[in-house]
Amino acid sequence: MSAGRILAYTMRHIYLYKRSLPRLMEVFYWPLLDLLVWGFISMYLSAYRGTLPEFVTFFVGALILWDILFRAQQGITVSFLEDMWSRNLINIFVSPLSVAEYVCSLLVISLVKLLLASTVMVTVAYLLYRFNIFSLGFHLVPFVANLVVMGWAVGIITTAIILRFGQEAEVLAWGVAFLFQPVSAVFYPVSVLPPWIKTVAFFVPSSHVFEGMRAVISGRGFPVDEFFTAVVLNAVYTAVAVVFFAWNFRVVKQKGLLVKIGE
Repeated sequence: MSAGRILAYTMRHIYLYKRSLPRLMEVFYWPLLDLLVWGFISMYLSAYRGTLPEFVTFFVGALILWDILFRAQQGITVSFLEDMWSRNLINIFVSPLSVAEYVCSLLVISLVKLLLASTVMVTVAYLLYRFNIFSLGFHLVPFVANLVVMGWAVGIITTAIILRFGQEAEVLAWGVAFLFQPVSAVFYPVSVLPPWIKTVAFFVPSSHVFEGMRAVISGRGFPVDEFFTAVVLNAVYTAVAVVFFAWNFRVVKQKGLLVKIGE
């Protein structure tokens, strides 16, 4: 056994992290994310000396809604990755299928996967926790739609980055959505966030969705302001996502990178 060879192979992997932001995310991103999310949850819970009102409804409902956003994003990026892993992208884009049609098909695939996954989560939540999300009424439907649209926008942006930088950026498919989780106020209200994070949260559609969810669950009626703010922000996110994807696809074609994706 050679210590030199062991060290050489170890350094080979360490050097990969030197200029790779996606790989550095594995080291710093997830620990920081966990600390932020669970730290804010702890602050939220510590404010209650007695019983937290609607504890199960708040948390299980938030978990289901967050999964909707995550699955909407995953439905796009994972479907794209499957084409990349099978080295099928070049075959797709030399066919009559346009880029717009390809993206639309990814949205349809995402919706199908989302419906299947949501059905499982809603059923399990009812069987294990007696939580019936349908008892919350139709007020949640517009907010769920906003989460889906945001998930799609994030998925399109992520796909564009992977298309541009190749396999090195694959890790983003699993982590980009969680970048928004601390400022989305999924399991706690925006009020527990520090002032500067509140400012960031205002420009994230999902934060308004989860604030709206808590308002509906608490019986405070339909929060019109939160809903329309989420709609406007999602319109901006979607426009940016489409333009960003189109720009990256044009760059990839000009540089001849499309044939190299997945190699």
